[in-house]
Amino acid sequence: MNKTLITLSGPTASGKTALSIRIAKALGAEIFSCDSRQFYKEMSIGTAVPNETERMEVHHHFIQHKSIQSPYSVGQFEADAMNALTQYFTENDVAILVGGSGLYMQAVVEGIDKFPEVPEGIRTELGKRLETNGLEDLQNELQTLDPDHYHKMDIQNPSRVLRALGVSLAAGQPYSSFLGKDKPKRPFSVLQLSVDIPRSVLYDRINDRVDEMINTGLLQEAESLYPYRDLNALRTVGYQEVFDFFDQKVDLDDTIALIKQHTRHYAKRQITWIRRKESNAIQINPTISDQELVRILPKHP
Repeated sequence: MNKTLITLSGPTASGKTALSIRIAKALGAEIFSCDSRQFYKEMSIGTAVPNETERMEVHHHFIQHKSIQSPYSVGQFEADAMNALTQYFTENDVAILVGGSGLYMQAVVEGIDKFPEVPEGIRTELGKRLETNGLEDLQNELQTLDPDHYHKMDIQNPSRVLRALGVSLAAGQPYSSFLGKDKPKRPFSVLQLSVDIPRSVLYDRINDRVDEMINTGLLQEAESLYPYRDLNALRTVGYQEVFDFFDQKVDLDDTIALIKQHTRHYAKRQITWIRRKESNAIQINPTISDQELVRILPKHP
């Protein structure tokens, strides 16, 4: 039987975890996470990692296997994920790749252009500049160093700007000079699925999730991580706003409101990425019936 990688993408709080578990159980498959913030073992509440019960139902790979103090690039993840999938496919026919980090999913599905590693010192310095001077400061430098890429990319996405500028500074040449190289052929076919959920429902779920995070200890978790706040892994919605609360820049009510607002903005960017990069994905509602789900999935021997 041909090997199949089922990808399940969708914005944060759209129900990917529960749906991926249903798919995995229906096919007797395991789940490979490509959520770039769920890699870190010190972060649980703010990243909404699958809980212990969910991980007991189906085996998950790449969940909390790294420390925030060990930088983990998309290139490293691609290599690790391909090694794990190659081994997995020697005894299994179907795997599930799930997560909201589009670049990391693309790295596994297609391969990515190879970039030089960006030293943690550069990452930290750029992060501090973003916090102190704002995004425009980084946008201006990127426009100078790599005008071609600047005019093609989403310059309002801080992560993309940080990535492109970091590579340009580390390499001493434009980020765009590394694009468009040959990519390897994958030893599996891909079935792309994407969670389709009404925007109003998604926003309600985001608001509810943030309230739940606060009630289950996000402030305490963030307090334990505060000494490491400048690390790249912690430049994440939910933690940054709480760090500002600790610094007495905002009160708690405003902190919660900002987390909800910034999470909605992040979800919008995820939806834009999915529409652009996964236009052929099958759209499924997270409440899809078992019968309809079975119809979509590959036949299990």
